[in-house]
Amino acid sequence: MKNSLIQKYNVPGPRYTSYPTVPYWDESDFTSDLWIQTLQQSFRKSGPQEGLSLYIHLPFCESLCTFCGCNKRITKNHAVEHPYIMAVLKEWTLYCKLLGEKPTIKEIHLGGGTPTFFSTQNLEDLINGIFMHANKSVDHEFSFEGHPNNTTYAHLQKLYELGFRRVSFGVQDYAEKVQKAIHRVQPFHNVAKVTFWARAIGYTSIGHDIIYGLPFQEIDDVIDTIEKTKSLKPDRLAFYSYAHVPWIKGNGQRGFNDEDLPQDDKKRQLYETGKELLYENGYHEIGMDHFALETDALYIAFQEKTLHRNFMGYSASKTPLMIGLGVSSISDSWYGFAQNAKNLDDYYQMLEWDRLPVFRGHILTHEDLIIRKHILNLMCQFETSWHDASLYFEELPEVLEQLHEMEKDALIVIHENSLVITEKGKPYIRNIGMAFDLRLKRKAPETALFSMTI
Repeated sequence: MKNSLIQKYNVPGPRYTSYPTVPYWDESDFTSDLWIQTLQQSFRKSGPQEGLSLYIHLPFCESLCTFCGCNKRITKNHAVEHPYIMAVLKEWTLYCKLLGEKPTIKEIHLGGGTPTFFSTQNLEDLINGIFMHANKSVDHEFSFEGHPNNTTYAHLQKLYELGFRRVSFGVQDYAEKVQKAIHRVQPFHNVAKVTFWARAIGYTSIGHDIIYGLPFQEIDDVIDTIEKTKSLKPDRLAFYSYAHVPWIKGNGQRGFNDEDLPQDDKKRQLYETGKELLYENGYHEIGMDHFALETDALYIAFQEKTLHRNFMGYSASKTPLMIGLGVSSISDSWYGFAQNAKNLDDYYQMLEWDRLPVFRGHILTHEDLIIRKHILNLMCQFETSWHDASLYFEELPEVLEQLHEMEKDALIVIHENSLVITEKGKPYIRNIGMAFDLRLKRKAPETALFSMTI
């Protein structure tokens, strides 16, 4: 039965880091001025009380990992660091002028690329430069992504001194044949070393990212990876499906062919095996592809129904305004999205002109805001409701009718004014979200846009 469900529901679908998803943004009427209006509206409404979040994209990597779909620039030339930091700080000053008063920052996340490509001095200059124009929230949460091969003790110590208490390390898989295929060779020793360092320094949340569905990956590889992970006991884990989208990422330097990837039932078995092992070792599923120990802030937020999801991933706190700095970063005012130029030269040029480096975006309609709330509820709480009349929308009866098939398959339970995802249904959360996605339903993509849901 499980296999037939996989065959039935394994279709291309979004990961819902936003709604509408980026391919469905309406860019026809979007302008930077409209984006700025929503930015200022959001800041006036919630900024002084709740603070804002910053996502800072640091795009440089010394080598290409061929499983990665992020915007990156491959180089071994570290002279690129300082000019990039200066550009990001200039972008931040442009935003601060638009906000009109000194903002309070609740969250910072350094993503990439490889944030630990940058020297400790340049990272210190970046964070200190940000706070020349901002206050730090008392209950701030600062995090960064570290590459186990190049994260040094000095990196961890300096970022801790700057207020960072969360770090996530990309593990992917410990099997050497898998690592070679995806051009990401890193021994267990390197991961153990940075994990122990972070814990000794005082980081309160250490995360590992693990991927299933990678080339040449077998059940024994997942078991071995989880067993090794158990010995390090990270506070939280991202255990997610490899998104195979070669039409977007290209073939690059990858050391595998499409037929080397585990498919359908085998891929799902990799996930089910890994999930059971995580359960056995005290981890709880707290959102799509995410697991945490009971002591971690993400688990507590999930229990208290305050878990949030945005372009930075899952967060234990919600700020309606999130500003993305750096090339390709996406900002979210709750009422609108704006994405920076993806090309580094274009990003630099727009800042030279004293312009926000925004090249596209979307202003959310009233309907978008309702659907966004439902999809966020599903992704963060495994349930949603329309008890509140403000969350009812005209097409809801049609959506529920479409979902009856999933209810027959025991993936969800539909009540009079709510919907709950069952334990059996959690692997199909993207499919359930798609039933609410009115923009996707009104205009099916003509070409492949998304990875498979399962």
